[in-house]
Amino acid sequence: MSHSESDVTLSNTAVLTCSTACLPASSTMLRLLFYVTAVLHVCTRGVAALCQGDQCTLCTVSGHTVITVSDQAYAVEDRCVYSLLKTSSIPNVVVKARFQERRRKDISFLDSVTLSLSNGKISLEQGGRVTVDDTEETIDSTGKSFHSVDVSKNQAGVTAKFTHSNYDMTVFFDGYTAQIHIKGPSGQAPTVEGLCGNSNGDLTGDKLSEEGEEGCDTDHNDDTDDTSDCSGMTARCNLLTQAPFMTCHSNVGHTPYVTACTNTLCHYPAKDGLKCQFLEAYARACSLYSDDAMDSWRTSAACSPQAYCQGQFCSAEEFCGDNSNGDGTRCHCRAIFASPYRTDDTLGDPAVCDGSSRSVSLVGCLLEDKGISYSKLHLYDKTCTANKDAVTHRVTLSFDSSEKPCGTMIRMNSDDELINKNAVLQEGSSHELVDFTCPFVIPDINIDFAVNIKVKSGTSSSSVAYVSNGIWDYVLTMKAYTDAGRTQAVTQDTHLKLNQKVWFELKADGLNNNVALVTHACFATHEESAESTDRYQLITNGCPNTDDKTLHVESNGEGHSNYFSFNMFQFSGKSGDVYLHCQMSLCIKSKEVCVPDCSQNGRRRRSVKSKQKENPPVIILAWGS
Repeated sequence: MSHSESDVTLSNTAVLTCSTACLPASSTMLRLLFYVTAVLHVCTRGVAALCQGDQCTLCTVSGHTVITVSDQAYAVEDRCVYSLLKTSSIPNVVVKARFQERRRKDISFLDSVTLSLSNGKISLEQGGRVTVDDTEETIDSTGKSFHSVDVSKNQAGVTAKFTHSNYDMTVFFDGYTAQIHIKGPSGQAPTVEGLCGNSNGDLTGDKLSEEGEEGCDTDHNDDTDDTSDCSGMTARCNLLTQAPFMTCHSNVGHTPYVTACTNTLCHYPAKDGLKCQFLEAYARACSLYSDDAMDSWRTSAACSPQAYCQGQFCSAEEFCGDNSNGDGTRCHCRAIFASPYRTDDTLGDPAVCDGSSRSVSLVGCLLEDKGISYSKLHLYDKTCTANKDAVTHRVTLSFDSSEKPCGTMIRMNSDDELINKNAVLQEGSSHELVDFTCPFVIPDINIDFAVNIKVKSGTSSSSVAYVSNGIWDYVLTMKAYTDAGRTQAVTQDTHLKLNQKVWFELKADGLNNNVALVTHACFATHEESAESTDRYQLITNGCPNTDDKTLHVESNGEGHSNYFSFNMFQFSGKSGDVYLHCQMSLCIKSKEVCVPDCSQNGRRRRSVKSKQKENPPVIILAWGS
């Protein structure tokens, strides 16, 4: 058989190489050998004509269905490690397979393949990642040799080839497709053990319990997928019974592939390349027996020859799948791993408080589920941003409060503990994605003395601003009270405690009854300047920060006075005062809706005088020890 230079190059990196004589001459046919999802193979029936006297063996795993060397099919239901194939014809080599869940907790898929050798191990993982003895290796089409195994990689996947005596074993994996192919002397078919040689479907003896994660065989239930279209997917799987696949039926039995396809797609969303996976698997097996490439099936089935998710590395807690918007792929959280976070509606683990160190760890794929970019996350201090680990994809925000408090506030709880409160926010929003606190007890200090604070407003009990805007000249005042009835005004002699509730009144004098005062925003800083990066938002667009459970807005935009209350706090690590900045606007009640819409569907202020949007009056009140 003659080969062009390109043919020789392809055969060197091909997955199913018994030898050059064992392969179809067509380069198109070779490409079909590379594009399949979730398949492990070894050659049996009709091999003599193609292998020219050599004996070939083939086994297939597609989805969670194993198709053995004798064409028997059964499912792997758990997420454990199994002996996939071993044979006395090639001693000291065991091919192992790990299964993992993806979108559902109750259905597993082939996730990685490992060659366990007498002197080491080679693992073929998601996206084309290769690790040798747990160390990641860089592999390309020229290949490298590890432990007498030749490993090469191209855009389709990774191929590992091992030779012993008169037998050649080739293992291919592309992250979702694996294939094992053994070539040996004619009439000397190897005896195969493991999942590929299992004749009764009893997996107990093939499970490698010492290598599986604890609880990997625990049964998990999941909700019924209402989006699955069993009828439509069965019709798609039955494409394998029609032309052009019919030309291969005499060489490769199609029934196990149809069974694997329907059993998966009737219970699992038709996403992540699954609609093409089983067609690819069968076409790949057929390419061993015929040089008829059956190219037309790709057009009619709308399947691309490009390997799915190749080159995209996900963490152990993730898998690669379709983007929710249908544009490309990304790493998704595995269902069992993500389940407790989703049940608790959290994005990560509780904050870790170690002395003055503070850190919070978020799950990258959970953030992506909500369309949140980690690069847009920050703490109260916007300069304290997030970092993402390149391997685990965990997102971390951490700081040392003794060096940089990152806007942390101090409040006191009922157990005489100071609570250091901070939160993770998304750029451009005041909503706290993650609220975390780090308490510590103050030892040997008079707590009353230590936390006394006073509102500082000059010589009176209020802050005053004089405003002239167009036809309006009015006086703004901000007063603080220690009671809900607003009868006990806070003065410079009033001692307040951290976490003590204080009521505030914003009032405009000198306006007619057709005009309402609207509080547009209130926020606290540790500097007098409103441009401070350490900022705690209380009111935004006329609506309260719902993440601050102590904050209550009683009235806004209804008349000349607005009322709100919150518990007193200080910024951690800051010895100066706290400044409360409030921005107001005027609204003509007869022409506009003045009361902000703070319902769940419309947290915004609907209308204020456009002239006052540009330069809204600001009033400032401060407090400190």
